Amino acid sequence: MKLVVVSAGLSVPSSTRLLADRLAAATGRYTSVDLQVVELRDLAVEIAHNFTSGFPGRALSAALEAVTEADGLIVVTPVFSASYSGLFKSFFDVLDQDALTGKPVLIAATGGSARHSLVLEHALRPLFAYLRAVVVPTAVYAASEDWGAEGLAERIDRAAGELGRLMEGLGAGAGAVRRADAADTADAAERADASVAVDTDTAAAIAPRALDGALASADRFTVIPFEQQLAALRP
Repeated sequence: MKLVVVSAGLSVPSSTRLLADRLAAATGRYTSVDLQVVELRDLAVEIAHNFTSGFPGRALSAALEAVTEADGLIVVTPVFSASYSGLFKSFFDVLDQDALTGKPVLIAATGGSARHSLVLEHALRPLFAYLRAVVVPTAVYAASEDWGAEGLAERIDRAAGELGRLMEGLGAGAGAVRRADAADTADAAERADASVAVDTDTAAAIAPRALDGALASADRFTVIPFEQQLAALRP
């Protein structure tokens, strides 16, 4: 399973990246993942250029492709002015609008005060619902006072477990659909082959009676009168 983490932290070190790393590690305990981290701080200039030129740079293009091909996402943003950061929103603005359809997403945020925790429900969840992603029930918010306090580790583990199980379930469902499609294709091909065989046998039975003499003619395009074809088919 390919898990992509999108971190919109700006500082180094970043509490946003720290939360993202802890969520990714917890998810890896529930399902085997191939992890890739997208740091939006490194893509800020290319994201801005994408808005003005309409074309992504090489690094941004690789990040967009990674998100599109992921089996699951963890997205983490710092809280700016009671919402997600502009950099975070800009990245998902340049992403193809169908890229997240049906994709499991764990949303998380960091902030200086617990009073901003509703940003998860008022901003992030509606954004990813609009993008038709499957947002896991448990979202994780980490205020400054949450680090090292009780409760954060449990929330991280619960959200990661939900994401891991959702990735496993949707992955198995997609595999079943692919197998069913392959079986349907094979059945259709088999029916087509059988139909061709029946038509060939029918033609072989009719040809000696209906087309005798016509195909033996030097002019192979000789028109056979309908009455003669009909008579050949009578017992």
